[in-house]
Amino acid sequence: MSLPALRLRGLRKTFPKVVAVDGVDLDVAQGEVFGLLGPNGAGKTTTLEIIEGLTSSDAGEIEILGLTWANNGQEIRSRIGVQLQSTSLFNKITPRESLDLYGSYYPKRRSTEELLKLVQLEEKADAYHITLSGGQQQRLALAMALVNDPELVFLDEPTTGLDPQARRGLWDVVRSMKAEGRTVVLTTHYMDEAEALCDRLAIMDHGKVIATGTPASLIADLAIPSVVELTFDGPAPEPGAFATDLGLAVERRADLWEIPTPDPKALLPRLLEAAETRAVPFQQVHIRRATLEDVFLHRTGRSLRE
Repeated sequence: MSLPALRLRGLRKTFPKVVAVDGVDLDVAQGEVFGLLGPNGAGKTTTLEIIEGLTSSDAGEIEILGLTWANNGQEIRSRIGVQLQSTSLFNKITPRESLDLYGSYYPKRRSTEELLKLVQLEEKADAYHITLSGGQQQRLALAMALVNDPELVFLDEPTTGLDPQARRGLWDVVRSMKAEGRTVVLTTHYMDEAEALCDRLAIMDHGKVIATGTPASLIADLAIPSVVELTFDGPAPEPGAFATDLGLAVERRADLWEIPTPDPKALLPRLLEAAETRAVPFQQVHIRRATLEDVFLHRTGRSLRE
C-alpha cells in the first residue's frame, strides 16, 4: 500500500482570541483531488498554511509524501506547489518573465511555454501583469505553482472573485492536474466547486473537521434526496404556524423557505394546502436535489454562506 500524499494528526493552532485549527486529522491519498470545504473563518487557510510550512502549529503531526518539515524541508519544497489566496507581482513583469524567474529557483522545472499553454496564457505571455484580468492573474498564479513539476499541489480558494467563465477555466486546469497523476488539495467555500472537482472532501467549521467523505456519500448520508423551496418577494416570513400545519421542519433562509423531504411528490399537495390555509404569500415553488450546503446546514445549523 502506497503512503498517503498527506497525513495530519491532531493539528492545532490558536491565536489570542480564537482556536483556528482544533485537532484536525486528515489523510489524502496520492492522485486524488481533496477539498477543504467551509465558510470564511472555518480554519481552512490556516490549516493549509501550516501544511505548507508558512505557519507553525501549536501541536500535531504532519507528513507530506512521507516526509516531515523538521527533517526534509528542502525536499518537501521541491516536490510541492502552492497557490496562495492572492499573489503579488510587479506591475510590469510579464507571465513569461514570472515563470522564467520562478522556475530558476528549482533544479527541476517545467518549460515556460508548456505552462503558458496549460493555463491558456500564450496570447498574454508578454503582457504586463497589471494589464491581466483577475482570471488571467489567477491562471498565472496556478502556472507558477506548477513550475517545479510538483507531485502535490495546494490551492487556497483558487476561484474566489472570478466570473463564472474564469472559474470553469480553472476547474479544467485542476482536472488536467488530476489526469497527470498529481495530488491536489484545495480550499473552497463554493459547494458547486467542491462537488464538481473533489474526489473526497472534509467539511470544516470553527477549526474542526465535522465530516469527511465523497460528495455523493456525504449527501446520501442525509437521507433527504430533495429539498422543496418556497421563494418570496422580499424577506421570508417566520414559518412557525405553517411548519406546524405541515408537520415538518421548515428552514427560513433570507427570501425563501427550505423543506427537506425524501418524497417531494407526496409533500407538494400538503404543502400547497397548508400555504392556502395560512395565506402564505410565496412567489414560486422549486424542487432541487440535496447539496453539500444541506450537509453543512444539517451538521452546524447554519449556511455555508453565513
